Amino acid sequence: MNPNEKSKDTGKTIWPGNRAVRRMLIGAAWLVTLVALFYAEEDWRGWHAWNQYRQQLEAQGVQLDYRAFIPKPVPDDQNFAAIPFVESWFLERTNTDRRWSDNFSQAAAKISTSKQGDEKSNRHFMDLVAWQMAFEAIQSGQINSHRQFESDKLDLESRVAAAPAVLAGLRTSETNLAKLRAVSDRPYSRYPVVYNMDDPWGISLPHLGNIKAAVRELQLKACAELAAGESDQALADVKFMLYLADSVKDEPFLISYLVRVACVQIAIQPVWEGLAEHAWSDVQLQELQARFQQYNFVADMKRSFDGERAAGILTADLLARRKYNLNILTADPTPSGSARVNLLGWIAPRRWYHLEQLSYDRLFRLQLEGAFEPDKKRVFPGRIASNVNALGQAFAGSNWVSVICIRHQLIARVLLPALYRVTLKAAFAQTAVDEAAIACALERSRLANGQFPETLEALIPRFISQLPNDVISGEPYKYHLTNDGQFVLYSVGWNETDDGGVPGKTLFDEKEGDWVWQYPAK
Repeated sequence: MNPNEKSKDTGKTIWPGNRAVRRMLIGAAWLVTLVALFYAEEDWRGWHAWNQYRQQLEAQGVQLDYRAFIPKPVPDDQNFAAIPFVESWFLERTNTDRRWSDNFSQAAAKISTSKQGDEKSNRHFMDLVAWQMAFEAIQSGQINSHRQFESDKLDLESRVAAAPAVLAGLRTSETNLAKLRAVSDRPYSRYPVVYNMDDPWGISLPHLGNIKAAVRELQLKACAELAAGESDQALADVKFMLYLADSVKDEPFLISYLVRVACVQIAIQPVWEGLAEHAWSDVQLQELQARFQQYNFVADMKRSFDGERAAGILTADLLARRKYNLNILTADPTPSGSARVNLLGWIAPRRWYHLEQLSYDRLFRLQLEGAFEPDKKRVFPGRIASNVNALGQAFAGSNWVSVICIRHQLIARVLLPALYRVTLKAAFAQTAVDEAAIACALERSRLANGQFPETLEALIPRFISQLPNDVISGEPYKYHLTNDGQFVLYSVGWNETDDGGVPGKTLFDEKEGDWVWQYPAK
């Protein structure tokens, strides 16, 4: 164009540079408009999708507000946790070992076979001789050596001989245990947990380690008391262990649920030992049996699951409100990687976090679809395996841009727990308490009749009002007598196959074998 060309309308000279600037401004205006339309459309899409989904869930009675899961306060005089000793766990930034700085904690580190009474090994008697050697080493000042204590003396005579020294070694624990025992008749337990709504994943739970440490000490004490012929005191300690385990029942945390079921299984060890040695009286057995029959760990999972899900949804809200940068959810430790992720978090439409919430909840529910039935105390391993595969497919084949911008799976990928492990632990625990209750009824029948019955049905109604069903199969637990007058009681286990009462490599093996309750051959 001629640089001196004039506009026909204005008569002004139109310079090429002016035309280019006008085009750029118009293009920029269109770009800004398109970006604004994109943000508006994405914000509306995220808000609409999440609110429609949330309303459907709330209509079904689903609670998604994390605040609703905070346990209600109770009067101090009815609260087990409202004592200075428990409150000190939350004030002192020390570890559990220092709080429980006694002979037990030192000796436990020297016992090579200290993991007993849980699903990690098949049941056998507590090695009281090894504990005796460990306590004697402490008294002689040799505890700093690298020696590990273990013996093969699990017979009754050896355990009886070792029991007094073990009980003497545990006396340093009595002061702290006495503080807890003194308020164990209180009906409620509300630990002074600070429920920080701005950081749900940073909530401190120091009481869990302390409770488990106390239960471990009581387990050893009860086993030694049984060997020493002090069954009344052993019963009191077993009941105290179960009380401590249940003191975290109302908490909405999955970790609290898992610690609770672990503590109950720890408490079953001395019950098993007393049954194996016929050390419990009928009255004591009735009390233990009634206590174990109260548990429904399958139903108790729901509150923990609901609380965990609400915490994940709250996390998306916190990110949307810019309480945190997005890089806290990623594994990239480099400054450049964090900067890229944070930039993406800042430029992303705010309502994309609603889509993150929707995706998180759908994938959370996917893991639990048909996995368990609370009322029937059933867990379904086959369905759980199918759900795990479906979750893997939902997460397959995506880069981070796709994860954040298209699939909206960032929060789900980072925060979604492996829920199948929780259902597995619930099945372990429910089987343990069911078998313990049946074993108590069987021992009561033996005390009355001089021998174990031919069938479990013979226990009804005198020794048990109703037999629990196998948490895996939904059928009665398997039972048969052995040639030495003992019995084998078992669940078909996680493989859902009746292996004839043959256990796997561990007490509750998740790959092979049955989950068996039996006693050592005499």
